[in-house]
Amino acid sequence: MMSVRERTEEIEYEILSEDAAKSREAKRKHPIDVCPFRTSFQRDRDRILHSKSFRRLKHKTQVYIMSGDHYRTRMTHSLEVAQISRTIARGLRLNEDLVEAIALGHDVGHTPFGHSGEAILDNLTGHFAHNEQSLRIVEYLERDWEGLNLTYEVKDGIVNHTGSGTPKTLEGKIVHIADRIAYLCHDYDDSLRAGLLSPSDLPAVVSERIGTAHSDMITGLVSDVITSSEGTHDIVMSPNVDEVMTAFRSFMFEHIYHSKELAHEREQAGFVLTELYKHFIKHFDHLPRAFREREEKWGRQQIVVDYVAGLTDSYAVQLFSEIFVPPVGMVSGRLAEPGIDVLHKR
Repeated sequence: MMSVRERTEEIEYEILSEDAAKSREAKRKHPIDVCPFRTSFQRDRDRILHSKSFRRLKHKTQVYIMSGDHYRTRMTHSLEVAQISRTIARGLRLNEDLVEAIALGHDVGHTPFGHSGEAILDNLTGHFAHNEQSLRIVEYLERDWEGLNLTYEVKDGIVNHTGSGTPKTLEGKIVHIADRIAYLCHDYDDSLRAGLLSPSDLPAVVSERIGTAHSDMITGLVSDVITSSEGTHDIVMSPNVDEVMTAFRSFMFEHIYHSKELAHEREQAGFVLTELYKHFIKHFDHLPRAFREREEKWGRQQIVVDYVAGLTDSYAVQLFSEIFVPPVGMVSGRLAEPGIDVLHKR
């Protein structure tokens, strides 16, 4: 009798495009026993969803460091990328489980404080890229340094969702473009809420072709990807909408990502991460034992990067306070003393 997983795998060959990645053909570095219910890509999705690095994304900044309840975080961004990716994949009869796994895992390597944190670690170390750190996390750091043992297709999509590399699967290419659609549209939406932008600020090429409402913009961009990619054996946008994306991205970088209004927050975040990084390089023994034990294999700098990049925004600030801010007054009837016990509780 055919198992649920086998039936799902059969259905993939019946209904998906010939260009779609098939879960039965997926490979891992370390073979594992098959699941009677879930395909390989479904298991990867679940492994990412239940990982510590994914949970930490709920406390990592997307754009607004001092944000309120309604602003996006790295976790909500990842969920939006997954939703957009699944919509495109379904429209093109590609593998929805694969795009969901890639989308949920694509940003697990992001630093605290968004791209500001990424830029700081890049300057401090000479090279840091969140997509590469995401791959490192799922490959080595998760599950007490054993990694998640994901399929090659998922890992390829994660590391190539940005940067100079090109995903080997169409599903990976979907996440690459869905990531840009998601962050441009939802960061614009958050900027409206923050009062930093108004719809009239958008370039005419953007507002005239995809509108100014968040939902209309996503609908227009996603629809264009599906209709433009159909029958091409690739994931593309039409020239007109590609022009929109280029103008939209340039506008957001100028007016939001590199804006003067958010400069102070970026400076604060940079200062916190810089001091933490320098502290742990100098006082390596202050790191948790599990990290210290990997120094011989990976080197001190890489281990410090792994630790600092994995911090949430709030935990980074807490650590900074514990290490650098002198105590004031009495605690439980005795003088408060600066300690680092908190470092070993994470």
